[in-house]
Amino acid sequence: MNRRELFRNAAVAGAGMALPQFASATKSSPESLTRIKRAAAAGLAMQRRDWEQGTLAQAFLEAGDDETVVQLTKAAIVQRAPDGRLGVVDKGGPTDPAMGGEAYWHAAQVTGDSAIRDAVLGMLDFILHKAPRASDGTLYHIFEGPQVWSDGYFSAPCFLAAMGRYDEALFQIEGYRKRLWDPEKKLLSHIWDDGKPAENRKEFWGGGNGWAAAGLARVIRVLPASPKDDRQRLVAFATDLIDGCLAYQRPDGLFHDMVDRPETFLETNLAQMLAFAIYTGIEGGWLAQSYRAAADRMRTGARAQMDRFGYVQHVCGAPNFESSGTSTEAQAFAIMMESAGEKLGKKGNGS
Repeated sequence: MNRRELFRNAAVAGAGMALPQFASATKSSPESLTRIKRAAAAGLAMQRRDWEQGTLAQAFLEAGDDETVVQLTKAAIVQRAPDGRLGVVDKGGPTDPAMGGEAYWHAAQVTGDSAIRDAVLGMLDFILHKAPRASDGTLYHIFEGPQVWSDGYFSAPCFLAAMGRYDEALFQIEGYRKRLWDPEKKLLSHIWDDGKPAENRKEFWGGGNGWAAAGLARVIRVLPASPKDDRQRLVAFATDLIDGCLAYQRPDGLFHDMVDRPETFLETNLAQMLAFAIYTGIEGGWLAQSYRAAADRMRTGARAQMDRFGYVQHVCGAPNFESSGTSTEAQAFAIMMESAGEKLGKKGNGS
């Protein structure tokens, strides 16, 4: 056997070993498992920054692959900033590292490793006490200015809720909502700047609305049933956002980079993000079964965009997110979409 064949055969064997816990836990369909393996392999091959590391860790948590969650967590701790943020490459952002917070905390729980536990609690302390925030307490998304981004829905609120800080999670969600929400469109603008409101990015970026829908679904999933009003308010907000996005769904199940602007490029990841939110909502009993058809169209459309190497094409692309390409978060949401769809199917709500 020559050297090239050896490497090729090793890669195939490794792909066959991917996500064993997910396969046994969900008895997933062969197509879903194949797609999860391919997306996972491509995602793990990509260079990653703080939010990318965390989002990929969350994807493996959704897929039930604790071993990979622990491995990604340990790698994030290696890149720990002095202020407590994890997975920081270059300068990083204030809240982006929190996208992996729930997964990192899960790693601490399943391993009993005090070093992991202390690292995650250090990041929680940063979010609670050190991160830059507005005068009303709303967390800012960047260090360079007083900006709130729709991306933030998938970061600090999810981490805070997973750590049992429900009131603070809800407070942050409301702070983002009052700055970014358009009640007529039922969509979120991308960026609000407290210092220079006239220069805000008011466009309804697909990725940002997808981050928000997926983040809200995660918070609702862990939110206690009482007080009931908190849960109902969050469910109403998430449902409105899903409805706002669905108003612009293409016949192929996908969307455009700016949701309401069909002249912008085709965007696959919003479909994956929204499908994850819808499947999670139906499974959680807070979203009607009637939304399933739209999510299934998204899943079908997104599947068609995965190439033979597992890369999801035609997403808002890294590293600058200004044009069509590929990204780690698209790989992560391919895993999350498939995992959520399979979990819902296992409950007898569909195939």
